[in-house]
Amino acid sequence: MNLHQRASGVLLHITSLPGAHGIGDFGPEAYHFADWLQACGQKIWQWLPTTPIGPGDSPYQSVSAFAGSPLMVALEPLVQRGWLGAPALPILPTLPEGGFNARHVDFGRVVPWRLTQLRGACAGFHAHATHEDREAFAQWCEAPGQTSWLDDYCLFMALESAHGGQPWWLWDEALAARKKPALKAARKAHADEITFWQFVQWCFDVQCAALKRYCNDRGIALMGDLPIFIAHHSADCWARPDLYLLDKHHQPTVVAGVPPDDLGPLGQRWGNPLYRWDRMAKEGFAWWTARVQRALHQADVFRIDHFRGFAGYWEIPASSPDAKTGRWVKGPGQSLFDAIARELGELPIIAEDLGFITPDVHALRDGCGFPGMKILQFAFGGDGEHEFLPHHYPRNVVVYTGTHDNDTARGWWDQAAEKERRYAGTYLACGAHDVHWAMIRAALNSVANLAVFPLQDVLGLGSEHRMNTPGTLGGTNWTWRFTWDMVGPEPGRVLGLLTAASGRGNFELLGIGVPPKAALVLDY
Repeated sequence: MNLHQRASGVLLHITSLPGAHGIGDFGPEAYHFADWLQACGQKIWQWLPTTPIGPGDSPYQSVSAFAGSPLMVALEPLVQRGWLGAPALPILPTLPEGGFNARHVDFGRVVPWRLTQLRGACAGFHAHATHEDREAFAQWCEAPGQTSWLDDYCLFMALESAHGGQPWWLWDEALAARKKPALKAARKAHADEITFWQFVQWCFDVQCAALKRYCNDRGIALMGDLPIFIAHHSADCWARPDLYLLDKHHQPTVVAGVPPDDLGPLGQRWGNPLYRWDRMAKEGFAWWTARVQRALHQADVFRIDHFRGFAGYWEIPASSPDAKTGRWVKGPGQSLFDAIARELGELPIIAEDLGFITPDVHALRDGCGFPGMKILQFAFGGDGEHEFLPHHYPRNVVVYTGTHDNDTARGWWDQAAEKERRYAGTYLACGAHDVHWAMIRAALNSVANLAVFPLQDVLGLGSEHRMNTPGTLGGTNWTWRFTWDMVGPEPGRVLGLLTAASGRGNFELLGIGVPPKAALVLDY
């Protein structure tokens, strides 16, 4: 994807798609949504991380920086191949007719049910797969791009199950410390479980690649999301503990987060282990190169979350209960991205440059040539000089009405201070009933190369449809789903018209064709 073209798109995580199986996936509804995007003149479909979910059901605390989420594997293709019978939906107290909540993901019920279906499909594959399918599976498992992460991930998942879900540093010490005899014995003892996780990842890759081709054939680029840090309880940390700041008991000595700011007097203590950048540099940043290469198999472009951490990051002592105590430490800077680019070529990366941003972050972003981000919801707390107001945008930027971490546009309006509402209403010429369209129109009409909107804003939904509230766990975080009856014909029609009128889509969608240049000269 050319990040310098004039285009727009919609932010909708795969798990928010409709479908009968409890959570959105790579099944028929994903293709339906791609068709809807094409009809609306959109050229970008942005996802959140597609890695397995972690604590709090968050896709930003995954057990692997490389693996795909088992929850996104669609069941319909597995049924069609004869590996799985038609899934029997569970009978729930709130849905006696059978099935799952169509508008929220009940992870506690969905996860075990989905894994049961995948185990059934794996058994069916081994019993009924064709020779061609078996060959394709074997070749995928042995491909160089997979072996660098797949073997450790699948063994990690098998051992996690064998240890009752305990984190890896509480496993048998020989396994936690990766003693070769213990690993060899574990691979033999858990061979069937390892094969299951290989099968799941193969299904994920095949289905993700098929959806990507479908979207690309319709002029739609996929935008992924890459968290900067990895989880402590992850195959990555277990497989290469030497690349992280851990003590002899496998515990982090310092952790990631952000210092206190206007959003909180305690800051945010994320708890992720921090990288030993010096050791990564000695290896030519090979781990990061492999990670980016993997991301580009699944998407055409991706956003790097917390980009400022590559310039400088907030280091918190692991013993600190909050983020007040810490220090700024210099990150790897442009040398990291230069090393990746030498191996992979030009990098289609968008830098999430929000929060406490210093000149070195801007210098790194601009030195790499990456677009930054602007959030319209943040624009109305000051005066006409605010950098997030559209009249200040540079071209090399992505403008959002809001992200997955923000309230919806309608919800923001309802919660905003009176001063912000007055300013926004004046600047955007809107009120509560149309603030979402006014924000979308302002973003589309700006000079920013790219404009992206959460589907909730295209539909004009309120706070109850928010995807995530940062700094909180549980509740409705990450659970939101839409249904097609929430959409109807009007939002897509209006979005298509605004996109065309702003020069980001097919001008003929306006119903007036493309006038000849001579007709554009006004005769007074």
